[in-house]
Amino acid sequence: MSVNAISIKGLEKSYGSFQALFGVDLEVKRGEILGFLGPNGSGKTTTIRCILDQIRPQKGSIRVFGIDPQVHPTRVHQLTGYLPGELRLDENFRVEQQLRYFSQLRGSRPEWGYVESLAERLKLDLGRKIKNLSSGNKQKLGVIQALMGKPALLLLDEPTTGLDPLMQQEVYGLLRDVQKDGGTIFFSSHIISEVEALAERVAIIRKGVIIKEASPQMLTEMSLRKIQIRFLEPIDPGIFQALSGVKLLSARKGMEVELEVEGDLDRLVKFLANYNVKDLVPSRRSLEDIFLRFYQADPVMVGEKG
Repeated sequence: MSVNAISIKGLEKSYGSFQALFGVDLEVKRGEILGFLGPNGSGKTTTIRCILDQIRPQKGSIRVFGIDPQVHPTRVHQLTGYLPGELRLDENFRVEQQLRYFSQLRGSRPEWGYVESLAERLKLDLGRKIKNLSSGNKQKLGVIQALMGKPALLLLDEPTTGLDPLMQQEVYGLLRDVQKDGGTIFFSSHIISEVEALAERVAIIRKGVIIKEASPQMLTEMSLRKIQIRFLEPIDPGIFQALSGVKLLSARKGMEVELEVEGDLDRLVKFLANYNVKDLVPSRRSLEDIFLRFYQADPVMVGEKG
């Protein structure tokens, strides 16, 4: 039977009197792309740092391809490419120097032709000094250092932060290539379109506990939309009260309304066929809005160190 890429059972972690993880259980299959989602302070970074043995939990077990990172941390690091939320860089290095330094720290010798191909795809000049790079170009450097060793497992914290839409798509393409070659990807994100584009499965962490595992499609169905509707003639805003899953947020002289709609728009569209609509502008709510639905019963969130 194939060993999972990541297996976490009963993971608990405290920082003094503060408890960040309350028994995390999670399995990530080989070759899977899993989105690890949750608001800031929910335990994402702490979980990833435990996987890499950067910090140690008080209870629970972790296996990376069947290997205990507390027993064989070097082996786990050799199998893993990691992009932290804040990558520390030497501002006086050139990009190539920094990448070679990272490879030395890992004890690896990446194929430099592959590194150059990554830089070319991401349009990053290997000769530039890091202090002259924009935040987006520093993010590209971070993506390259995670990928350059062709690791079996990628752990990525917000991989496309600061990148323009074209570069985001290029990174998605690189990650899909990694998966095609048999790699496993475990990433955190706050961008719902990114989750929909990449993840095959998502795990939502709340106050240090995994509370939901689902497909990205299920998240989309759960998401709330804001809809702005303009009419050609005045209507009574009260007409929307009878529609289930529809909440009136605002109305302006009966000519314009803003609605919050849960799930698909089919009911609303059929209802609006009875009226003279001038314009309808939908907008998908963010992942944060979905998280808030899980947190409504308990609005006090646990903070996270690290």
